[in-house]
Amino acid sequence: MTSISTNLHFHGLTVPPLCHQDDVLKTSIQPTDAPFEYRFRVPANEPPGLYWYHPHIHGFSKIQVLGGASGALIIEGIERANCQLAGLPERVLVIRDQDLLNPNSPPSKSEPVVPRTLIDRDGDAGNNGTGFGKPAKDLSINFVPVPFPDYPPAGIKMKPEERQLWRVLNASAITYLNLAVLYKRAPQMLGIVALDGVPLNENGGLGEGITWANHIGVPPGGRVEFIVKGPPAGVPGLLVTRTVDTGVGGENDPNRAIATITAAPDAAEPRSTLAISPEPLTRSTLPWLGSVTPARTRKLYFSEKFLDPNDPNSPTTFFITVDGQTPTPFDPASGVPDIVVKQGDVEDWIIENRSTELHAFHIHQLHFMMTEWSGLPVSEPFLRDTINVPFYDGKALQYPSVKLRMDFRDPNAVGTFLYHCHLLEHEDGGMMGIIRVEPADLAQSPKNVIPKLPSKDSHSRKESNN
Repeated sequence: MTSISTNLHFHGLTVPPLCHQDDVLKTSIQPTDAPFEYRFRVPANEPPGLYWYHPHIHGFSKIQVLGGASGALIIEGIERANCQLAGLPERVLVIRDQDLLNPNSPPSKSEPVVPRTLIDRDGDAGNNGTGFGKPAKDLSINFVPVPFPDYPPAGIKMKPEERQLWRVLNASAITYLNLAVLYKRAPQMLGIVALDGVPLNENGGLGEGITWANHIGVPPGGRVEFIVKGPPAGVPGLLVTRTVDTGVGGENDPNRAIATITAAPDAAEPRSTLAISPEPLTRSTLPWLGSVTPARTRKLYFSEKFLDPNDPNSPTTFFITVDGQTPTPFDPASGVPDIVVKQGDVEDWIIENRSTELHAFHIHQLHFMMTEWSGLPVSEPFLRDTINVPFYDGKALQYPSVKLRMDFRDPNAVGTFLYHCHLLEHEDGGMMGIIRVEPADLAQSPKNVIPKLPSKDSHSRKESNN
């Protein structure tokens, strides 16, 4: 594994973790190797929506993804899952981050005065809690840079008040997004129809729900698909990311514009439009994940350790640990799984954050459902593959956490694969673990377990990101 080795992870797809499919533990391709062919079948019941692919070489994921090594991948047919999307023009927006083009520039004079820039222990601009100041990374949208300090935005043209489906991928290595659409500075309501490639699902339905919100948080690696209505003629519009509080140990993700939205009668239509009269998808025969009783509950936690405890800017080791085990950074030479589960089971995982910065939990090969947020029950129609875990403020009586219902029912999940923080500098620094899913007919003796408490025909296409 070197900076010029490579492989591919097909983020979100239920593809077997095998060589030539979606293995990243043993597949490492060198520049001198013969061409390496990936060959896999997208499952017929894969939810229609936005997925992506990127390199996953341990220790070098951040520098390879930072600035461009990624691409969007769409499983078509979302209008078959939600007939309210029929006939809408669709637009794919890939937001990436990159090292600052102007690292020594002072913030724009249009911003309020903020505290002196501090550097966090990862070497980036630290979170200053104001929502302004120098960001940790610059952003780009479809390869158009939007650099600090003036953030010259990209441009999006729409016909006045036209409804479109926007598919947005946060392909950043470390940057959290909090997306909003502003017309005359007023936030607009956005109709969320899918997260992380899965249409909203109301208790096992066909995903015909729409959730309306005026801002949408998207962690690194996350995707969101939503309906947006263009501005009236003559009304200025902006796509922005609002500030994200990443904790006292996190990077600075301030308020900034990403793209102007201009209403023009002669605006070109997006290159793709959803089918006008789609054939509805067949309903899944599996029970809705939220209604399944979990076989067991496990607890994992994020933590960090400074090389020099007296120097918060010293090199840091990052951990994700199964409760009861000793915190150990990921070792790519080890084939020993941290967790063993049985295909066909559904489990609850409690993910705690014992660090002072925000982390984004991601697992390969499957989706999950959040059932609790810091101990409070939630009822959501969302399935995800990446989710934020709130940071510890040093004052609360318990660590913040999320409780996730993990779905190991798909036979394609059988094999050995990874779970990790999707801030790639944390993943590269050791915040990753191995899980092995055994076939259903093999005996399993669960370890590190908390005692139990009293679709669809589709096909894929690569998106050009233009």
